[in-house]
Parts: sequence; structure tokens; C-alpha cells
Amino acid sequence: MAGLVVSGTQVSYIGQDCREIPEHLGRDCGHFAKRLDLSFNLLRSLEGLSAFGSLEELILDNNLLGNDLVLPGLPRLHTLTLNKNQITDLESLLDHLAEVTPALEYLSLLGNVACPNELISLEKDEEDYKRYRCFVLHKLPNLKFLDARKVTRKEREEALVRGSFMKVVKPKASSDHVEAPPEHPYTPLPSASRDLTNHRGVLGKCRYVYYGKNSEGNRFIRDDQL
Repeated sequence: MAGLVVSGTQVSYIGQDCREIPEHLGRDCGHFAKRLDLSFNLLRSLEGLSAFGSLEELILDNNLLGNDLVLPGLPRLHTLTLNKNQITDLESLLDHLAEVTPALEYLSLLGNVACPNELISLEKDEEDYKRYRCFVLHKLPNLKFLDARKVTRKEREEALVRGSFMKVVKPKASSDHVEAPPEHPYTPLPSASRDLTNHRGVLGKCRYVYYGKNSEGNRFIRDDQL
């Protein structure tokens, strides 16, 4: 299948402009895939993902996923990146993830309105981002990494005490459609520079985050990799 890259238990289907997960992708790869990268597509739905019941890592950067995002139960999933999608309702997303991804430890939401930092709006600052992190950790206390930053003991303690008061208000809008942010604070790699066998993620200027070199988790560095 054109565009499909398989390496062991890692499956990539990047930059194919697909609007849904191809049925044959799940049929052919779902039974063995532990890592699935569907970045740089046009996904609005994750229907068909239930075929990938053994997933441990799921990369969905640069799609069109919004507040109606529904994941199947993925009990082994520990890494999820949803960078640069159209998610605005943080609380609903976190409640859903708490239910369907109980093993989640690494989450990245950069480039969504739900993640208030300079990548999405110049009106946001580091204090907004700190409040966001506190609320996320209140909802998902088992996270080890959030976006591109390791969760600290101090953040965990603050989330226990203050997290419930840090709810990020969903922006008012006539619909859930989110217009693209200005190009200067957040610019994805041009299509000409993409290597579909080695998704390099998304670059953005921000003083307190670093977007990973490639999409192998955008890439979170775990203790056993140091």
C-alpha cells in the first residue's frame, strides 16, 4: 500500500491526506502494531482505531481532530501526541483519556487552543501554561511527561492541592471549528522537508517548550533511555 511504512511493530501512514483510517490498515497491521503514526493527514475521526488493540504509542499530530474525538479503549497506550489539531475543550478530552487510556504517561497537546501557550496565541504566557499543566495533572495524575516537559514533583503536589481550581475555560465560539493560528508563532515543517519514513514532527518558537526532533513520540525521553 502506497505511503505505508512498517518496521517491526511500528506502523507509519504519514502525509496521505486521508480523512479516515483506511480499513485495510487496521486489517493488515492492527493485530501486531504497537506504535502507530498517522500524522500530517486530514483525520476528523478515529473510527477504525479499535482494530489496533495492542497500541502503546499513538501519534496523531497535524490532523483535524476536534472536541468530538473518540478513542477506543487502549489499555496499553502510554504515549499519545495530538499536537496541532483543533481541540478546544480540554476538560472533556482529559475525562475521556482518563477513561480509555489508563496507562497513559506521555501526552502532548501543543498547537491546540486547549493548550494555552505562545504556539497558539501571543496573548498567552507562561502563567497560562502553568495553570493548564496543573489542571491536566489533576485529571491525569499518572503522567510523567506533558507536552515536551517532564512532570516535576512540585507540579504533582500543586495539582493535588490546586488542580481542581485551574480549569481552562473553553473559548467561546459559534461552533467547534478552530481557525488556524497565525503563522509566525507556530509553523509546521513545509511538505518538501518531510521524510515520510521519519516524521520530524512540528517546529514552533516558544520559550518554555521544545518540539522533538522527530515523531517517535515527539520524542519523549524516558529514564531508561538516558
